Amino acid sequence: MANREARGSWRLAAVAAGLLAAGLWGAVVAGRAQTEASRSFDVVIRNGHVLDGTGNPWFGADVGIRDGRIAEIGALDGRRATRVIDAAGRIVSPGFFDTHAHVEGDLLRHPEAENYLRMGVTSLVTGNCGFSEVPLAPWFDKVRQGGVSVNVGSLVGHNNVRRLGMNGDFDRPPTPDELARMRALVGADMRSGALGVSTGLEYVPGIYARTDEIAALAREAAAFGGLYATHMRDEGNAIEASIRETLAVGEAAQCPVHISHFKVSAKRRWGFSEQSVALIEQARAAGHQATVDVYVYTAGATYIDIIFPAWVFDGGRDQALARLKDPVQRAKVRQEIVDKAAAQGFEDLGFVQIASYKADPGYNGRRLPEIATARGAEADPLAQADVAIDIRLNGGADVVVHKMADEDVDRIVRQPFAMIGADAGVEGLAGEGNPHPRNFGNNARLLSRYVRQRGLLTLEEAVRRMTSLPAQTFHVWDRGLVRPGFAADLLVFDPARVEDHATFERPRQYSSGFDVVLVNGTIVIDEGRHTGARPGQVLRGTAAAGPGARP
Repeated sequence: MANREARGSWRLAAVAAGLLAAGLWGAVVAGRAQTEASRSFDVVIRNGHVLDGTGNPWFGADVGIRDGRIAEIGALDGRRATRVIDAAGRIVSPGFFDTHAHVEGDLLRHPEAENYLRMGVTSLVTGNCGFSEVPLAPWFDKVRQGGVSVNVGSLVGHNNVRRLGMNGDFDRPPTPDELARMRALVGADMRSGALGVSTGLEYVPGIYARTDEIAALAREAAAFGGLYATHMRDEGNAIEASIRETLAVGEAAQCPVHISHFKVSAKRRWGFSEQSVALIEQARAAGHQATVDVYVYTAGATYIDIIFPAWVFDGGRDQALARLKDPVQRAKVRQEIVDKAAAQGFEDLGFVQIASYKADPGYNGRRLPEIATARGAEADPLAQADVAIDIRLNGGADVVVHKMADEDVDRIVRQPFAMIGADAGVEGLAGEGNPHPRNFGNNARLLSRYVRQRGLLTLEEAVRRMTSLPAQTFHVWDRGLVRPGFAADLLVFDPARVEDHATFERPRQYSSGFDVVLVNGTIVIDEGRHTGARPGQVLRGTAAAGPGARP
């Protein structure tokens, strides 16, 4: 009996030991699998010269990517990867930020955003110049649900907020109730993830806003960790006063300020960039965070409305058309258009080139003097103004304005606080009109002409301006550097082959030289071909994470 009990106990012990051994072995197997998985990668970029975005010199390393993030940097020979990219002799850098985009409508229609990716841009900041979707949350949802190939964040546009928040005419200060509504709109969008608030003070209705109104809205954005970005009131004759107003808003609101497409846009003031840059330097020396962005062309792009006196558009579209149709008012507008150009130092309106005019596409790519002559008129400024008025009566046009000097662009590009923004939208090789070539070439042009050909910047510094500087400025803390744990927005390119091909005559040409582009660890450009992948994410400000993320 005792022996039988002993044998039974032994059997139970053996079964228990077997089960225990099996469990331990299973744990060992599972552990090994987990370790193996943690050592393998989705993508490994081997043998690259890593420019990490800090401005430091490149270093040789492999970059391992897992689950959309940079997992390891170093010697990764022998490690498993689903895809291996040999970057020997090429640069590996963070994907570029474009800090000044206008993609609200176009990105949803053209989610591949190939014109941006082909010049190395993986992240966009839209909602500039006072124009954005308001409210932003539904637009963010559409971007997320539809899928896009680039990351995108947005500012809150003051012009849209002002239209929604005010009742009636805009040529006045808001009432206390109207200002409260505007502040509530800004606050709601900041909670949805906006990166700050923007103004467009050359456009209606923002042109009528006083400094205290702007400061109140900037203060609302600052309460949620946002900045104040501005298309200033004047970028030509009154540029100094405009910069001082911008800095005053930042001081009153206690928030960073960012000046969009920093330039000198009047022939009479060419060369003033020496003083305008000094104003920014003085503000920074005094402890105010002030930054700018710049596109590397001597022409801008906007609506033809910009050459008209602002009073024409007060009260909305119908009143504007009524004024332009009235012979007496038309004559007044025509003279003021010419006087405005002359005050900026332009003898006529030849600086205006039609980019897109739906009523007569034959105008596209041509300047106002040429169109006036073709219509049989004298090629004098008043006849050119008549052309502009007729264009506005027939639906308006997008225009390219040739108003800047290389001297000023060069000086601004050299500043360490200047980042790169194309002031562009999503464009394809096929489309209407002659868009500004910056839509296709801005970042590539910086590397090919300003770095490689002219030596105005080092490659390391140019990359910093397009990566860590904008990420830092707009508080996108997990991008802009090649670091473990950061989002795997990465480029593989040969700086000797990067070229911009877009011209004012033939703008619809992609840049070349960016061989591989990854967005959130997914390859979207593969040896020069768009893969069709749409891994882009919405870049949300800190307030979207809840009150704990607020400063």
